[in-house]
Amino acid sequence: MSKVQEVAKAVEMGKSKIVGGLTQEALDEGTSATEVLNAMIDAMAVVGEKFKNNEIFVPEMLVAARAMKKGVEVLKPHLASGAAGQAGKVIIGTVAGDLHDIGKNLVAMMIESAGFEVIDLGVDVPTEKFLEALKSNPDTKIVALSALLTTTMPAMKATVEALNGLENRGSIKVMVGGAPITQAFADEIGADAYTADAASAAQKAKELAA
Repeated sequence: MSKVQEVAKAVEMGKSKIVGGLTQEALDEGTSATEVLNAMIDAMAVVGEKFKNNEIFVPEMLVAARAMKKGVEVLKPHLASGAAGQAGKVIIGTVAGDLHDIGKNLVAMMIESAGFEVIDLGVDVPTEKFLEALKSNPDTKIVALSALLTTTMPAMKATVEALNGLENRGSIKVMVGGAPITQAFADEIGADAYTADAASAAQKAKELAA
């Protein structure tokens, strides 16, 4: 097994303690940082697939994403600036009035693992804050909104409506998700995409940004 394959395997198994060392060894052997990064991204895609098929659950997925973070820390100085965010920028946040962040964090981690640069605005994010983040990051490709309470669905609707009113709306995609959210609701409020879980969100983000 090559060092790069070992790195991928360690990420897939969530072995945070050894990922950094293996990543360094792969670099020392002359493997390019981008190649190692892509191997990790592929490993996370496998993890996402297993999660979708209920072969693993949220804890295992978090552990794998954490392991990948350790590897990326070692790679960062070697990556051409921006390679870690080569797929583009994603702004993510939980909408106003909602303090849930586990789902959002998981989506952020999976999207980051798919090669995006993630700007995480946190929880209870008012519409204005999303709009400000877009102003400061005009090259953003995707805005992802999360809501876990039925009571905060109107806040999600209001934010999407504000985004839909932007002049550059054609250049961004709006993704929504969270327990009470459905495809029908996403269609009704004018979002571009709805995904049911973090693995699908990362997959969808790749498609939308392509």
